[in-house]
Amino acid sequence: MAQKKQTGKEVKNPAPAAVTTAVPDKAEAVPPRKGKNTTEQRLIGVVVPIGALRGKGSLGVGEFPDLEEFAQLCKKMGLGLIQILPINDTGYWSSPYFSLTAFALNPIYLRIESLDEFAQAEKSVKEKIGAYGRKFGGETRFPYEPVLRAKMEILREIYNASKADIIQKAAPGGSLAKWQEENPWVREYAVYHRLKEANAEKSWQEWESCRTVSQKDIENMWEDPKFRDSQLFWVWLQEALDRQFSAAAKAVTKLGLILEGDIPILMNEDSCDVWAHPEYFHMDLSAGAPPDMYSPEGQNWGFPLHNWEAQSKDDYAWWKRRLKAAEKYYGAYRIDHVLGFFRIWATGRPENTSTLGRYFPYIPVTEDDLRDLGFDTGRIRWVSQPHIPTGEVWDNLRGILNSWGNMDSGSIAPEAERIFSQVLDRIGSEELWLFKDCIQGERDIDALGFHQVAQKYLYKAWHNRLFYEYEKGRYFPSWFYRESRAYESLSEDERNKLEVLLEKRKMDSEKIWEERGKHLLSMLSASSAMLPCAEDLGAVPDCVPRVLAGLKILGLRVVRWYREWDKPGQPYIPFDEYPELSVCTPAVHDSSTVRDWWDNEADQKAFCSFIGVPSLPKVYNPGTAKIILQKIAAAASRFRVFQVQDLLHLSPHWYAPDPASERINVPGTYNEFDWTYRLPASIAEITADTDLINAVKDLAAVKPK
Repeated sequence: MAQKKQTGKEVKNPAPAAVTTAVPDKAEAVPPRKGKNTTEQRLIGVVVPIGALRGKGSLGVGEFPDLEEFAQLCKKMGLGLIQILPINDTGYWSSPYFSLTAFALNPIYLRIESLDEFAQAEKSVKEKIGAYGRKFGGETRFPYEPVLRAKMEILREIYNASKADIIQKAAPGGSLAKWQEENPWVREYAVYHRLKEANAEKSWQEWESCRTVSQKDIENMWEDPKFRDSQLFWVWLQEALDRQFSAAAKAVTKLGLILEGDIPILMNEDSCDVWAHPEYFHMDLSAGAPPDMYSPEGQNWGFPLHNWEAQSKDDYAWWKRRLKAAEKYYGAYRIDHVLGFFRIWATGRPENTSTLGRYFPYIPVTEDDLRDLGFDTGRIRWVSQPHIPTGEVWDNLRGILNSWGNMDSGSIAPEAERIFSQVLDRIGSEELWLFKDCIQGERDIDALGFHQVAQKYLYKAWHNRLFYEYEKGRYFPSWFYRESRAYESLSEDERNKLEVLLEKRKMDSEKIWEERGKHLLSMLSASSAMLPCAEDLGAVPDCVPRVLAGLKILGLRVVRWYREWDKPGQPYIPFDEYPELSVCTPAVHDSSTVRDWWDNEADQKAFCSFIGVPSLPKVYNPGTAKIILQKIAAAASRFRVFQVQDLLHLSPHWYAPDPASERINVPGTYNEFDWTYRLPASIAEITADTDLINAVKDLAAVKPK
């Protein structure tokens, strides 16, 4: 299933002969965007997480008011665009893509001292702010959960002390009541958060009650007087966040800069939106990305898939509300994982990895297709279920024992016997076994508590199939089908016929992906004046760039991955050949910085040849940064954006001892490091670095070749 590839990142059931796609029968005209868009100019921009900012009054983490101070620095540098990461409430998850809501803002970014109620706060509250400021202010990276818990503690105290005034504002005609009417989503959010707190912050699927609710149930809980105080807290908090972020966004615009937000396509399973509107999602499937060179088992994000057919029934009202909420702040927005609007990699809930995933939607291979290839019932089973020889179990346990050396030889026999008795069923009297019907995925294997050696083998055996039968009589070729035992057993003629069938299924499915992507992205484009910028990394179908160009949506071009992968040497694509409708960048939040890439990952000789520079120092320095970044700035793309870390490396003052410490995120890891990057100094200190200011000015002045 060959796809165009820009690697890096990849968040009702279809009928055998056709797939329901919720798209019109005829091709649509490209709809105009609402209002006037001012983002057609060519710009240099910076990407920065709000939490990374060190402003004049921030409490251990960047806050919304810091954005105005940072924008003033960007203005001095000659930059025209500031791109931020998602800023929705994620609870105690540091990842901005694990949001609890599509609408509410993250309380961690609130400036407490700017609250109206702060002036009347007790002395003890002000002392706590000072103490927490001293505690967290010197941290190299901000400790997400401790900072958030500290802020929530203080906010609760302020709310309780000012409750009478807040209740008055929430009364009919009051300012808080008016804001609530303009933001009706806050009712679901407040009820959800109250219930989440009452259930010790557990996922709603683990709550003792209220796991399944109707809109009437939510409305009744909202109106219940005994819940008024606890729910009003969240309304008060969100109004304050909206006010602060709106002021910061307006300040950015007033300075002549464009603020670009980030709207993830997928929702956390544990979110207000999935809890309140489960009909909008396929809860039995988990979104992710197929295996690639960076993630050999794929990526299983755990997010449910959008049920586009259900969402089409109310004309995608939920999406339109999201965009309306976002355009209060942004002039442009990044669509995270835009491929998901065309098709998405879906894995069943019993799986941990996404190795046995499938594209959704996809026109399946059917039993009739396989019989047309000459496969009888036995051979259909052969190609769709793992068949495990008796000796293979023993050989793999012994082989892994020899290579790992951490499994006692005496434990092999019991582990093997447990595999045969608890996991596998013998086929008649043959020395050949199938997985038991009770094994539906990797999680069922995990539940049996095998030694890691045995578990590793069973995962490998579970994946060893040509086809994945995701529903009765509906098959998808497994990602590594050519490496399967079944594929290797086919004759050359059978393989050729099979490849023709799979290519036809892929081409037919891509027509559906194109129709779906065009329909959904047309809806987004027509619903807002914001300029959409698509994150189109991964295995990119041919239809994606075609649809994006037709809708005038900017695609993403990551220099290190934008190459001619099928040619010898995998040459880089010249900067003057970048599409004008694109965003060019040398690094993203999921990758290493340019400095880390250069020092530890890049083929320096090949890259120097590509940019026409005989050689550069092996260890990154400001001179190297200037040459590389200026070459990138000359790309033909409309926007050329750089992570703030990469711009800081134009000056010798802002180099961390370890370049890896400057990353924002390492995909596939979950720890206190990810998503907690902070600037190495305050915005004021960085502003005083005239060498940096001048270097970025020079970068912003670069013209395309």
